[in-house]
Amino acid sequence: GKKLGYTFNNRNLHNVSLGQGQEVVAEQALDLAAKEGHWVILQNIHLVTKWLSSLEKKLEQHGEGSHQDFRVFISAEPAPSPDSHIIPQGILENSIKITNEAPTGMHANLHKALDNFSQDTLEMCTRENEFKSILFALCYFHAVVAERRKFGPQGWNRPYPFSTGDLTVSVNVLYNYLEASSKVPYDDLRYLFGEIMYGGHITDDWDRRLCKTYLEEFIKPEMLEGELLLAPGFPLPGNMDYNGYHQYIDDALPPESPYLYGLHPNAEIGFLTQTSEKLFRIMLEMQPQDTSVGEGGVVTREETVKALLEEMLEKLMDEFNIAELVAKVEERTPYVVVAFQECERMNVLTSEIKRSLKELDLGLKGELTMTSDMENLQNALFLDTVPESWIKRAYPSTASLGTWFADLLTRIKELEAWTGDFSLPSAVWLAGFFNPQSFLTAIMQSTARKNEWPLDKMTLQCDVTKKNREDFSSPPREGVYVHGLFMEGARWDAQTGIIMDARLKELTPAMPVIFIKAIPADKQDTHSVYPCPVYKTCQRGPTYVWTFNLKTRENPSKWVLAGVALLLQI
Repeated sequence: GKKLGYTFNNRNLHNVSLGQGQEVVAEQALDLAAKEGHWVILQNIHLVTKWLSSLEKKLEQHGEGSHQDFRVFISAEPAPSPDSHIIPQGILENSIKITNEAPTGMHANLHKALDNFSQDTLEMCTRENEFKSILFALCYFHAVVAERRKFGPQGWNRPYPFSTGDLTVSVNVLYNYLEASSKVPYDDLRYLFGEIMYGGHITDDWDRRLCKTYLEEFIKPEMLEGELLLAPGFPLPGNMDYNGYHQYIDDALPPESPYLYGLHPNAEIGFLTQTSEKLFRIMLEMQPQDTSVGEGGVVTREETVKALLEEMLEKLMDEFNIAELVAKVEERTPYVVVAFQECERMNVLTSEIKRSLKELDLGLKGELTMTSDMENLQNALFLDTVPESWIKRAYPSTASLGTWFADLLTRIKELEAWTGDFSLPSAVWLAGFFNPQSFLTAIMQSTARKNEWPLDKMTLQCDVTKKNREDFSSPPREGVYVHGLFMEGARWDAQTGIIMDARLKELTPAMPVIFIKAIPADKQDTHSVYPCPVYKTCQRGPTYVWTFNLKTRENPSKWVLAGVALLLQI
């Protein structure tokens, strides 16, 4: 065994870790094991992509005539996407496949986090009480951040590969700091855990805020005074032995619910709804291409698409004449510049829609040869999804094609009304812009010019009114009224003028009209406010627009953990 360079013990087991030229060693181990009836473990075969075809042939060769006790065990990391699958089909078909799935639910995750340690771990620190309390809080924190992914963008803006290594290294750091300090360095520990150990994975600023907030809630001086709740109805346990902690989880942890993560129950409804919609979308894509309608009448795929195509071309308006618009403008104010930019981008989108639809129409008539792009467009129209070439030129949206096209027509009408005389609407539909940031910046630019203030020392103040769009007949003298926003994770109480807990099954309640004006940054009121991120869609992440400070009587950390945000589209 030593001569061949692989591990060999008295159980006739050959263990080969692939990579760095170990392929020859693996082949020698397979030949010997097939002859003698040994077992072979091949680890990390995803690292030797080019050798896998040789492995498939070798296994096929030893499939007959080898010793009856001969066995091969293969391990590999999961592929990041379906396109990255590299294990040959022949190996998969002839194997018994076992996957190591991550635990689901807080109960299983918390037990698994604690399984990384032992009674010896709990006893290794001289400051036993502090060490045990923070270690258990870290286990709960690890379970929360790992399982929160299932709630989609409301859980984390982006998915992160948190692993048990983050937890075990954090506990080692905890041990070293407690042994070296006379007082528990809470700030230092939270920084190390939140910015380096776990924070090292995080790329989104709002996700970093969430991670930091969890640690501020879980690891603080109150934890040693018996006053800390890790979740509603689940206090941090006192000093116990290792088995006692496991038993405490079984006895005291409340049933699985979004409350365990600081989220509202609506978060689970939204997550399950999206999962169901994805399932039905896949089922729809698997349907036969021809559909029967009525008794004996058959409407083909092409006829369905052609009817939709003609309807869309008929409803689509003419493009904006930029030259005419420029000619009738006396002063290019920041708002006028935004209007021009929006018109130009709308022209690019509508011209592509018309071009592609007319091209497909000719293809369906047989006057043009059908290309792959035309077939993709035809499939998208039939399946009620927005075509890829339109998405590239449009704004972020999660809507189906029918809803998306109706929304597009509304956007065009809003632009037409605005560019009629270039006077601001009484209340602006913020979601109707390709680039809402440019309009919000224009509010600051306009105020800066009027008052001769430096633009880089200004910010936006957001005051939520008690009125709806219909209640306004003219724009404000300074600033802008905006409408069409929705809140996810909580709701806005118009009577008290603060954020409140959401009502069950009201996932995204509409916001009243919001008055936005520019003020000097040093005059901004940051007392009793929640810095609420604004996103274009429920996908969050890269669709971030701005931050609005919303008034709250609760600690803002509650809304951070609840994933509260404003959305321009639902």
